Amino acid sequence: MPTIFETMTVAARDRARMSEVSAVIARFGIESLFVRLGLSNGKNEEARGEDNLPTRVRRALEALGPTYVKLGQILATRRDILSSEWIAAFEKLQSDAPRLPFDMLRESVEAALGELPETAFARFDPEPLAAASIAQVHRATLHDNSEVVVKIRRPGIRRAMEADLRLLRHLASLVEQRSAAARRMMPSAMIEQLGRDILDELDFTNEGRNADMLRADLAPIPQVVVPRIHWQYTSETLLVMDYVAGVPPRDPVGLTAAGIDPSTIARLGARLVLEMVLINGRFHADPHPGNLLCLPPSGDTDQARLALLDLGSVGFVSTRRQHEFLTFILSLRGNDPSGVADMLASWSQSGDVPRERLLVAADRLVARHGTGALMLNAMVADFFPLLCSEGLVLPPDLVLIFKAMVTMDGVLAGIMPGFDLSEALEELRGRLLASRLSRLVAPDRIEALLLEVSRLSAEAPALMRAATMRMERSEEPRKDRALPSAIRHAAALLAGAVFLHALALLATGFLS
Repeated sequence: MPTIFETMTVAARDRARMSEVSAVIARFGIESLFVRLGLSNGKNEEARGEDNLPTRVRRALEALGPTYVKLGQILATRRDILSSEWIAAFEKLQSDAPRLPFDMLRESVEAALGELPETAFARFDPEPLAAASIAQVHRATLHDNSEVVVKIRRPGIRRAMEADLRLLRHLASLVEQRSAAARRMMPSAMIEQLGRDILDELDFTNEGRNADMLRADLAPIPQVVVPRIHWQYTSETLLVMDYVAGVPPRDPVGLTAAGIDPSTIARLGARLVLEMVLINGRFHADPHPGNLLCLPPSGDTDQARLALLDLGSVGFVSTRRQHEFLTFILSLRGNDPSGVADMLASWSQSGDVPRERLLVAADRLVARHGTGALMLNAMVADFFPLLCSEGLVLPPDLVLIFKAMVTMDGVLAGIMPGFDLSEALEELRGRLLASRLSRLVAPDRIEALLLEVSRLSAEAPALMRAATMRMERSEEPRKDRALPSAIRHAAALLAGAVFLHALALLATGFLS
């Protein structure tokens, strides 16, 4: 719980930024939001022009800059805690920024390169190719004639975003202290997630490592292109990678005109997102149309290709989450409401929800999406409002998985309306099974299993003697009652030791 001293410290350190935030709040008339959150005692007035409150909040976030835009983008994924009106407003958030003259960036570029860009590169274009809130991109040519893009971090952006994060952390603590309704949204956890995401994206070496990891993960799919990173030029504030020319996946007519089959791209995109999430455990966390390019066939493959760009945000999926997500989808498609309800219960972070309510919710999902084409956008449009109405709150990492898959599903539907993701899931079943089995027989797991077997085998005689002595001391060894829990435990360990010892012998023979 924040103290008065902490509030005064934050206000003193970041008072200039607090003044800017206060001015934006007043300009867009969103004081009523703070009344709702219990941070103000003013009147909850809504009459502010023609725009509703969610739209005004969205415009205020855009005016406040990249930290607040990214917060809104996180909120746009939380259909489990926000109404459709708020989600629709936050989904329209734009992070575009004015293009800066290169003279304003030159000093930081020279410091990162250790030399002039005109000597580091055979050609450097001072006119920006694109600009966003965190960075600006320029074209260049290396001395070996490779075409590259140079991504330059905006000067002063880290200091500004760190100040924003301090203010937001304090605000989140105040909200949790004063509003029971807001506590359900877990604002402090949300701001911590925002902070991690921002710090990762501000360091361009993280994006470079992400690109290298995903390129290695996706090497078995030659139709997927991840731009090569030129590490000799790359640093925290500068990123140099291969230039990729392609067609944005926005309309099938444009793809056809470029000689790219839209149905091929749709199938490739489906396979790509399932491979990243369910097999590799690493995925592009924001695969929107601006971060994807469609390419015609090349010498490596006779099929259309898909390039992944802007890899500053990558999500990670644990083996447990992979299993849970797949179980949820298979239960849904297998007309198994009980299985769907089990997953909803295990995912919820908001306390116990009666089993009967979970089954009713699962029945509704299965009835609507258990058969026919699997379109994640349509399923999620039902799924998250249902979670919200039942008081279920998903873990943030699971929300990120849903967001990435729904974003890609939206891209695929734009390329090929009515695209059925279940076909791609069915085609991938064999690889999913092989992936699970390969993890079970991984050398490190087998080694750990054999060590545990060795320990249990050594303890088996002592366990047997302890169990025998305990039964001999018991006045009524069996009769009509169960064995004491200690004996049952010893017996279970003994049985496990015998079984694992036999398994070890088989494994040793198999591996030798």
